[in-house]
Amino acid sequence: MKLSVVIPAYNEEESLPETLRSLYETLVKHNIDHEICVTNDNSKDRTEQVLQDLQKEIPTLVYFTNKGPNGFGYAIRYGLERFSGDCVAVMMADMSDSPDDLVKYYNTMIEQDVDAVFGSRFIKGGAVYDYPKVKLFINRVSNFVIKMLTGIKTNDTTNAFKLYKRETIEGVKPFMSAHFNLTVELPLKAFVRGYSYTVVPNSWQNRKYGKSNLKIKEMGSRYLFILLYCMIEKSFSRGDYMKK
Repeated sequence: MKLSVVIPAYNEEESLPETLRSLYETLVKHNIDHEICVTNDNSKDRTEQVLQDLQKEIPTLVYFTNKGPNGFGYAIRYGLERFSGDCVAVMMADMSDSPDDLVKYYNTMIEQDVDAVFGSRFIKGGAVYDYPKVKLFINRVSNFVIKMLTGIKTNDTTNAFKLYKRETIEGVKPFMSAHFNLTVELPLKAFVRGYSYTVVPNSWQNRKYGKSNLKIKEMGSRYLFILLYCMIEKSFSRGDYMKK
């Protein structure tokens, strides 16, 4: 399978060189046919120039500039409408996700022939480094609530770093989320609509440069909206959106 990697980027001029070089070198090392798709989300710094320069040394790098509307969810959606691979992973631009974990996701998808591979940082073999304590507490409570209310068999639904087959991405459309709640919408819709998945451990480390764009106070109601939507679909849609 050809692997596409969609990476949203807003003002990531410092992080992108190390992130993309490491990702490219790892995928080449493991002989994985791939493309790296970066969505420049109308950045105000030198992100676009950095991407142009990196294309000279990374032949599988393509980038798009999303002129608007902008936001984390919109940036990912922009890439998910344009990738060319048979499967697609969502990764962060800030080096928080490990390319070695992506290889593990990819091999697991092939070996088990599942529609999606979900990473969890909170199972045996997973790890987090320098996770802010308040965000970690909110993360664990939120994921516990999601698991209890939906029955999904993962304790890290909000983890953006996941891998989906192209058919799975097509099957969870239309996308609704404009912000970080897209990280919940994609796996919950896949689960509710009957797509197969497995969960593997992954690691996460805090960014070296810049600051996170996630604003917890602004996201609570948006996460709740997606959670309630998926619960309503599961209970009342009578299978209209199930995997065919």
